[in-house]
Amino acid sequence: MKIPSNTSLPGAQVLSRRQWLKWGAAPLLASALPGCTPLGLRPGNAGLRPQLRLLGEERLPYHLQFQDTMVGGLSGLDHDPASGRWFALSDDRSDRNPARFYTLAMKVSEAGITGLSVQSVTLLRDAQGQPYPNRKQADASRPDIPDPESIRFRPETGTLLWTSEGDVNRGLPPALREMSLDGRLLREFTLPEVLKLGADDAHGPRNNLTFEGLALSPSGRHAWVSMEAPLAQDGPLPTAGQRGGPCRLTRFDLSTGQADRQIAYQPDAVPRSPLPPGTPADNGISEILMIDEHHLLLLERAYMTGVGVSLALYRIDTRQAPDTLHQPTLAAGTPVAAKTLVADFASLGISRLDNSECLCWGPTLSNGRRSLVVLSDDNFSPIQITQFLAFEYQDASQ
Repeated sequence: MKIPSNTSLPGAQVLSRRQWLKWGAAPLLASALPGCTPLGLRPGNAGLRPQLRLLGEERLPYHLQFQDTMVGGLSGLDHDPASGRWFALSDDRSDRNPARFYTLAMKVSEAGITGLSVQSVTLLRDAQGQPYPNRKQADASRPDIPDPESIRFRPETGTLLWTSEGDVNRGLPPALREMSLDGRLLREFTLPEVLKLGADDAHGPRNNLTFEGLALSPSGRHAWVSMEAPLAQDGPLPTAGQRGGPCRLTRFDLSTGQADRQIAYQPDAVPRSPLPPGTPADNGISEILMIDEHHLLLLERAYMTGVGVSLALYRIDTRQAPDTLHQPTLAAGTPVAAKTLVADFASLGISRLDNSECLCWGPTLSNGRRSLVVLSDDNFSPIQITQFLAFEYQDASQ
């Protein structure tokens, strides 16, 4: 995703993190990005019993061309265990390529990742069956430019759920949609009032900080959608050493298409100050994944210019937080879901941490445990990577 910075450099416009990484940060990040984030950035890391074991890593090359599209910006990933297919959603908002997802081949086992390849590309289509316009094609008659972020396969229906962050600055709200495997829109879910665009900048979703995460319940009854950052009225964005407002996690009933529950979650403060001061730094929820019918994994991703990336995986019980669906504002002191740190990625032996935005279950391993796959979004930047990480997941109860 593309997070706006709250500050600007002298004599420069306000840059998003994506723009900063692509155009302005290469000299500053030359020493920061190639290595892992230092240990101890996340609270609760001391004495943590690891629940993730790294199995392997693979990457797709930068600027990989496939069927007249550029493979990159992968911000959503899911796996169909029956067919073995992987679905990877691109969040490309440029005027180069249409909204699309890729079908991948990839084998995950105790030996790591093998056979990674792109098999096909599918364009996302609107209710009239037409590809969504890109930013160059959009006009008053076709304003709906999606910003795809997360994708989930529904085994019961053979369809795909996907989220769009919309474009608050253009008056386009976030969305949860369902499509067929050929990309055709089947339905759009009804947003609760509190998640619709606000009447002014002090209310509603912030631009590019909306529906970043999507999780499907094992029963197939519900989908959870996570805001990456707090609504404007729910509190400030986090800064170094200071937590921001809570983020909302909203549950949708898949049979009715309506939201039926919502809880609040508190992301960490930005772990370290950026270098130099005043350059972009942020932390928020980049993806969610259901462990079972009630427990969620949440991936928090922080970026700090001149320092690098911090990734942390947390676990919550969705039953242990009050319903906030009909609360217009989350006032200070609003109860949030208690979270437990599962893994600080800096301690997992990964060659490099990058802009990870995807989290999904892979095939069951030969020892009976789950595999977990994490994927990074390269933002179409030559100094970032499309990185697949495979882990063995050990539940805390095991």
